[in-house]
Amino acid sequence: MKYLITGAAGFIGMHTAKRLLEQGEEVVGLDNLNDYYDPALKAYRLAQLTPYANFRFVKMDLADRAGIAELFKAEQFTHVIHLAAQAGVRYSLENPFAYVDSNLVGTMTILEGCRHNPVQHMVYASSSSVYGMNAKIPFSETDQVDNPVSLYAATKKANELMAHSYSKLYKIPTTGLRFFTVYGPAGRPDMAPWLFTEAILKSEPIMVFNHGKMQRDFTYIDDIVEGILRIQQQPPQGEIPYGLFNIGNNQPIQLSRFIEAIESACGKKAEKIMLPMQSGDVERTYADTSRLEGKVGYKPLMEIENGITNFVEWFKTWKSHQESAVNLGATLK
Repeated sequence: MKYLITGAAGFIGMHTAKRLLEQGEEVVGLDNLNDYYDPALKAYRLAQLTPYANFRFVKMDLADRAGIAELFKAEQFTHVIHLAAQAGVRYSLENPFAYVDSNLVGTMTILEGCRHNPVQHMVYASSSSVYGMNAKIPFSETDQVDNPVSLYAATKKANELMAHSYSKLYKIPTTGLRFFTVYGPAGRPDMAPWLFTEAILKSEPIMVFNHGKMQRDFTYIDDIVEGILRIQQQPPQGEIPYGLFNIGNNQPIQLSRFIEAIESACGKKAEKIMLPMQSGDVERTYADTSRLEGKVGYKPLMEIENGITNFVEWFKTWKSHQESAVNLGATLK
């Protein structure tokens, strides 16, 4: 098998590619290496993949229609795991066109690549944000998701509809995965685990939105990758070969417990600044994972305290390496 993984220098993309490479699969990783956050972190993630002889990296923007079409034609991928997207709920309020280019146009170029080449299964990233302010819990794949509270969520719902239309029209097997608050080593610096850990270690205050009255279905990266790989081995069948699954921990965590886990791992207490809810945020996420369990016999397992400990240990190592690089650069000058 030959895999295309988009967003290979991203958080989920790197970990997914690494698992496939360890299994001996051939992987082509694609990323545009944009500067939405520190490119040094993306370089670090790529460095985890480049030692593998069965990995090749392609720097390309998803919106490059001709480039993506040529890549599909030349490589003849058997499987596509489409994880690239403009990330961040709050950033969509500042730079909406980045989401149109990456999440809408970018997904269309990938769907077209699958249409014109013999791809056996396209698995793509959706998001728990599509559930918006859904009052029914836990969130189920059969719930109505027609009230997004951010443009980011709207683009992810649009991706699901686009994939469904291609599965119906062209019989392309596609499966969307609604990820719930993914965290772990090499995670994104704009997410709460990173922001809180960095602030606590520096003895700086943390911003706690909605006065701490929030719950998140935090899902550890290894659990996410396991779900992706199990799903990609089982392409949907039938008249419309289309699938949709939640991947969450099925155990929402109160923000206070999450902060306590970080405090414990850091060995320091946090100074908290209580703030109101931010635009585009939701109060609670909670995944019904019964459909995933029924399909692949798996549900995420990592407890928040263990997962946060793993993240904090990685974070300290990462920061140490960064500081060493800065000091070396200053010495060389």
